[in-house]
Parts: sequence; structure tokens; C-alpha cells
Amino acid sequence: MHIRDVLAEAERTGNPSFSFEYFPPKTAQGVQNLYDRMERMYHFGPKFIDITWGAGGRVAELTCEMVAQAQSYFGLETCMHLTCTDMGVDRIDDALRKAYRAGCTNILALRGDPPRDKEKWVATEARFQYAKDLVAHIRATYGDRFDIGVAGYPEGCDDNHDEDLLLDHLKEKVDCGASFIVTQMFYDVDNFLRWVAKVRARGITVPIVPGIMPIATYASFLRRAHHMKCKIPDDWLARLEPVKNDDVAVRDIGKTLVADMCRKILAAGIRHLHFYTMNLAQATRMVLEELDWMPSPDRPLKQPLPWKQSLALGRRDEDVRPIFWRNRNKSYVSRTQDWDEFPNGRWGDSRSPAFGELDAYGIGLPGTNEQNRRKWGEPRSVLDVADLFVRYLRGEVESLPWSESPITGEADVIKDDLIDLNRRGFLTINSQPAVDGVRSSHPVHGWGPPNGYVYQKAYLELLVPPDVFPEIVRRIDAHPDLTYYAVTKAGALKSNAPNDGPNAVTWGVFPGKEIVQPTIVESISFLAWKDEAFQLGVDWARCYDADSPSRRLIESIMESWYLVNIVNNDFHQQRTLFDIFKGLEARDLDRVAQVEDVTHLEPTTNGHHPNTEGPNTPEQAQS
Repeated sequence: MHIRDVLAEAERTGNPSFSFEYFPPKTAQGVQNLYDRMERMYHFGPKFIDITWGAGGRVAELTCEMVAQAQSYFGLETCMHLTCTDMGVDRIDDALRKAYRAGCTNILALRGDPPRDKEKWVATEARFQYAKDLVAHIRATYGDRFDIGVAGYPEGCDDNHDEDLLLDHLKEKVDCGASFIVTQMFYDVDNFLRWVAKVRARGITVPIVPGIMPIATYASFLRRAHHMKCKIPDDWLARLEPVKNDDVAVRDIGKTLVADMCRKILAAGIRHLHFYTMNLAQATRMVLEELDWMPSPDRPLKQPLPWKQSLALGRRDEDVRPIFWRNRNKSYVSRTQDWDEFPNGRWGDSRSPAFGELDAYGIGLPGTNEQNRRKWGEPRSVLDVADLFVRYLRGEVESLPWSESPITGEADVIKDDLIDLNRRGFLTINSQPAVDGVRSSHPVHGWGPPNGYVYQKAYLELLVPPDVFPEIVRRIDAHPDLTYYAVTKAGALKSNAPNDGPNAVTWGVFPGKEIVQPTIVESISFLAWKDEAFQLGVDWARCYDADSPSRRLIESIMESWYLVNIVNNDFHQQRTLFDIFKGLEARDLDRVAQVEDVTHLEPTTNGHHPNTEGPNTPEQAQS
């Protein structure tokens, strides 16, 4: 989506909106941490983000990579900064090609700052002297593919404080094809509004997006303001100076000052604000909370589909996925990124577009072995593993090997049943409750256009020990509304499904549209998921030393247990899926995995003491 359309929507509806800016970190760990933060801040509800251009070498490449990640995996509409600094036409065209291939549709065209080793800015190539030259080149090369933004300077820029000359340059950039303006940071709202009036008087009619810098610490606030040479109102300094050594107090006062500034801007008729996050979340979140703009149970983040859409090239019309990847969005996108086309809602035959290999980005476990051991403990029995799953369901653990994110509110209506199943040794890795026609605006289950209704079949996916698997299958087969697929790591697929075709487990009914079926269950994709699901378990096991009880335990579960998914095709019924497990329990829940010398084992992290009589065979170890 073009940013000009985002801004036009805010103007048309009168509903304010906002966006975030990020910059490429210097280290690999910093990049990963920023990706995690960007994904969390997605849930704040920004309409788009932008990523600054790192002039030269690896940093410039990182900007392109970050744009691709944000578009493809996080579903964030992204604007890529692009500067003339150290850039000839070949490098500019290469950057634009990469942005295009990533599905990016917005560029912020800038002249750029001089390199660190130069005092003054000098063009690398004569044809790119100014930002207007870059705007003209992008428009001539790509037509309307990219929406092009440019910078505005309410208080002047580093090497030019002649306001009238800067306005002349701004008009030239717009005349060359720019369709929106993003300003440098400022704190003097009266001066900003005066500047806006002068911009309009020059005949510049494109939207103006004010750049807002939240206040994290007093030192950083002063440093950035002085660096940008922007005026700080006297009353701001009077309020912040007395608490300058108290970061908590600075952020608390700062959020109020910045929020009041935002309200004044909104009152002047500007409906979109752009936050310079400095790759941090807290100060920006506090301002949004002060403005009452953060999503809440009463005002949830509106989703067009029940899963996060990828905005990569060619994927914007994707509207159906197998439910197995519900909690692993990045993995699904990675494994399908080379597909020539995406399902149109009826899925068709998934044998043709092959799922990608298991070594792509986002498929393996994140984090180091040490980090994962710290996060998930060192289980020595099935009971310990079950306790980890229970803590995840209670919100005490943020992720599991099979779930990237914390448990959501959708599980609340079946949470007690899921906890009970795990306590009895059935490890639940995916589920959804039955939903019988709630409004598409529902705060938990709602998705899609307004005035619609959404439905779900109850779904359960879990790891089942082999000793009780036959009885579970017998009970499923005895119930006419239940279908299942089951498989071990090395075994053949077992199922009672009437055919290999897709079974829609989520659908929506909306005015003037065909039925939308965004999640399905079907056999071929389940086999692709099965490989990934068991590999995730193996990767978890390998976080521990080769002869440790934790590694032996998890490996034995992966080698012998069944991965089972069950659908209740009567979407009116919630209880049936759980009733079939009544009276069943995994064998030897507290049996400790076999080790060389069990007499020296310490108590486990959750307080259970190991049984000193370990199993004698791998088959016993799985329990």
C-alpha cells in the first residue's frame, strides 16, 4: 500500500494513525534483537514503518535486508530510506530492485548526510546532486510503483538555515514526483504550524507527516535536540531539568509533554504522526498509551485475516494457509517463498507447489542453546515437560519450540482443558476453540471486513505417547464428527479423513463476498509440517549435553510419540475433542530419562525429584 493512501484514509475517516522509524544496528545480535522488537511493536498498530539508509557497504545491504524481513515475515508495510551519499546510479538501481523484490512500495528519497570522514557533502555522481534528482530518477524508472516521500525542515537543516530557499527546494522535490513529506524532529509546535502554513502558501499540497521524538532519558533528549538544532520550549526544560537524573521520572513527564504536543498537532488537522523510535519501544509505547492509541481488549488490532499476512512481492492476495503453522508465521513464509502463486481461497492441490527446505530463515529454534535452556529449564521426565507446557498456557513462559509467541486470549475458553490434557502427559502444540458465527468485530475471534460473521471448528494438535495412541484412535473412529491425521517421526500417515482434500477449519461470511476460508487442514501440508515439528523437538533436545537426561528424554519423545491433529467438524460443539481423552494418561509421567549415574542428579527446576530407577531401554525412556 502506498503511504499516500494511508494518509488519505486517516484524513477521510478522521481517525488518527501513526508510524515508526528504525535504523540498522551495528551488530548481528542487535539486528536479531531489533527484529524481535519490531515484531512486538507490530501489535502497537503502526500503519507503516520506515528503515533508515546506512550509506556504504554492509550497512546499506542491511537496510535492504531489514526491509525484506519486515515486509515478508512481519507483515509491516515498509518505507525504505534511500540517499545519494556514496551512491552512483548502479547502486541506487540495485537498492531499488531489492526494494521492489521485497514487495516494498514506498521510498523516502534523501540527499543524505556527508560521510563521517568528510566535513561537507559531495555528490558521488553528478546526476545525483540533490534529493530532487533521486526523486526524478525513481519516478522515471519505476513510474507509480513506488510512493516517494521527501524530508521537510521546519527548523532548517545542517548546512542550510535559509527557510525560503529550503521551501524552494521542497517545492522542486514535490514537482519532480514526491507525494508526501516527513519532517525532521521538533518540539516547538507553534513554529511547526507556522512552517506548514508557509509550505501550503508555496502551492505544496501533498500530505505533511510530523516527525515525533519520544523522550527516553534526559541526556539523550538533549543530545538529539542539539544535534538536530531544534528548539526546546522553556517550559519543557523547566519540568525536566529538576528530575534529569531520574530516568523513570523523565519518561513519565516526557510522555505527557510529547502527548500534549501530539494533541496540538492533531487539533490543527494533521491526522498522522511519525515516531522516531531509536529502536526502542518503551518511550514510544508510553506516548501511545497517554494518547489512548494502543490496542486493547475493547479496541483490538484489526486483522484482515486470522493470521499475519506477508507483504512480500506476489503475496498480498494470499488468503488461505494450513493451520499447522498458526504459531510459526516466519517458518511458513520461508518455506513457501519460492512458490509461483498462492492459493486463491480454495487451495487446490498442494502437491504442486513444494514446501521449502528446513534450513531457511525462521525455521529453526531462535536463540542460543544456553538461552533456550534458561528459558525452558532442564526437564528430566514427561511430567517436567508437561509442566513447561502448563506454564506456557498460564502465560508464565513466552514461547515453546513450536510456538513463537505468548499464548493469546483466544485460548481462554479452552485453557483449563488444555492444562488438564498436559498434566496428563498429552503435549498440546496448537489448538483453537469452536466459534459459531460471532461478529467479525469480535475483540478476540473477529477478523475481516465489518458486518461479517466468523466461524471455527474446534481443532487440537498434540504429541501423544504410543501406549495410549490406539485407544485414542478407537475413540475418534467411534465419533462421526471427528477426523484426524497422525504420524510418528519416521512412520506412515494414519487418518480417517474421507479424502486428501482440504478441510476448512476457519471461515468468514461477509457482505458482498464469497465465503473466505483462511485456515485449512489437509494431508500433504501436514506431512511437511510433521518434518518441521519433529525437527524442532530434535533441535530442542540438542540444546542439552549429549548424555544429559533432558536430551535423552526429549529425543525419546521425538522418536516414538505421535503427532496428532483432530478436527471436530461440528462447529457447534466445544467439548467433544476433550471428552475423548477422559480417563487417559501417559504412562510413567514422572519416570526419569536414563543416564549413566542417576544417584547424583539434582532436583528438577520445577521442584520434582527424579526417580532413581531410570528406564532400561529407549522405549521406556520415552515415558
